[in-house]
Amino acid sequence: MKSLMARAVAMLLIAAVSTPQLWATCGGGGGGGTGGMSAPGMGMEPGMAAETYNVPWRLRRPDVPPVTAGLILYWFPSSVQEVQRSSLRISRVLSLYATQCVSMEIADADSPLGQKLVGDAKLPIAVLATPDGTSVAKVENKDGYLRVGPVEKLVDEELKQRESSLEQQLKQAKERTKSGDSAGAIPLYRAVLDQKCLFPRKAKDAAKELKKLGVNDVGDILNVPDFDSPIFDAARSAKIERTMLQGLTAENAAKYTLAERLYAKAHTMDPADPTPLRYLSELYRHHIGDWEKARQTFDQILAMPADPLARAVALHGLGKMTIHEGQFKDGLALMERSVEAFPLALAYRNLAVYWNSEGNPQKTDYYVRKAMELEPNDGYNLVFAAGFMAANGHAEEALKIARDHEAMLPASYNLAAIYAQLGQRDKALALLKRHFFSYERYQAVRSKEMMEARVDAVFATFMQDPAFVALTSDADGRLPLPQTRAMSSGGASQ
Repeated sequence: MKSLMARAVAMLLIAAVSTPQLWATCGGGGGGGTGGMSAPGMGMEPGMAAETYNVPWRLRRPDVPPVTAGLILYWFPSSVQEVQRSSLRISRVLSLYATQCVSMEIADADSPLGQKLVGDAKLPIAVLATPDGTSVAKVENKDGYLRVGPVEKLVDEELKQRESSLEQQLKQAKERTKSGDSAGAIPLYRAVLDQKCLFPRKAKDAAKELKKLGVNDVGDILNVPDFDSPIFDAARSAKIERTMLQGLTAENAAKYTLAERLYAKAHTMDPADPTPLRYLSELYRHHIGDWEKARQTFDQILAMPADPLARAVALHGLGKMTIHEGQFKDGLALMERSVEAFPLALAYRNLAVYWNSEGNPQKTDYYVRKAMELEPNDGYNLVFAAGFMAANGHAEEALKIARDHEAMLPASYNLAAIYAQLGQRDKALALLKRHFFSYERYQAVRSKEMMEARVDAVFATFMQDPAFVALTSDADGRLPLPQTRAMSSGGASQ
């Protein structure tokens, strides 16, 4: 689902970095904060406004395990341009339903599944289906446009109708139990229990009644805690969205204390919505450096019904912190779980950093490719790839990318890495200083990243340089130095 130009850029960069010996730029590959997504101007399509409720759409691919429970909302687009600009990309309603066992997938209308669900309908089209590929309902385009409003309405109405049906089944089952017809009640209760993915509370009620009737094979649903349902009311939802956008605006302006207050306010407005927690936890981890609060908030996301994007960001953040604390394999496992939950360019870059530090060029190359394929226009990806290019005989290409992105303040660390590998000491140190003292605002973050710079192979020629040593003098000492480990598996805390 990429334009020809984007694909060409991605392939050029992949060809340039795919050499036997790779050196990572560390820095986590750049990125972080803003809920784990690209900040405005760092990879968003031209003309797209900053938004917080990114729908966790995944490409339907044969190598991805199929969904086996709940419902699947398929989006069959008409073109790459539609995917890049469609209103279906941003929706609080769809994001919340993604927390409730409704998977969101972009699929090819020419595939066997597409031919079955789309038929002769004109693209674009959205189809709500069961995991076995049975169509439940669909929304066709109007004048060639598929708008998010009717799609939200489709999912909302179907879920409400199903919930109402389960309420009737529970009522019928209870009436049969009262009349002494246990044999007739049990199948009704089981039918409700089978919907535990979409409606866990009603399934739990059914499980309790089955236990009373002597049926013990109800699984472990009785041990699952109850969670409040998210707020779908349009007026209240709009207030939450406005508050989140205000928080993101403050974060992008480096007003981190204000952003924290706004994200926390949005969370109190709907405690069942994982998105405010996703932005809040990344703010703590990446910008403020309060890893205790970050860990608590990431854990809170993983303990609640959360959409795949929120889970992926939480797992990645925990992985980054775990690696910095010296637990390399545990951190790796968390980041691998992150990309299994939902593919993030940020996580792919950090996996490339990890495997490069372990001296595994094949896996390093694989994850560089995955990041580039996922977001070929993302500024962090381009600068990250340029760091590999600089180390592998493509100095001119790397320099062009570095110069084109030199104003990108959050990428200062990786820009410094490019110039360091090309022997431009003064430029590298100036950019590294910009990263520590212009981009970063909190000493808690600065000390971690200074430590990561001290163990980063891209700055190997600077290790005894008095200016570099002075520049990184506040390093927190949490990572092994190069003589005990060639390079940290963490990179800068991005």
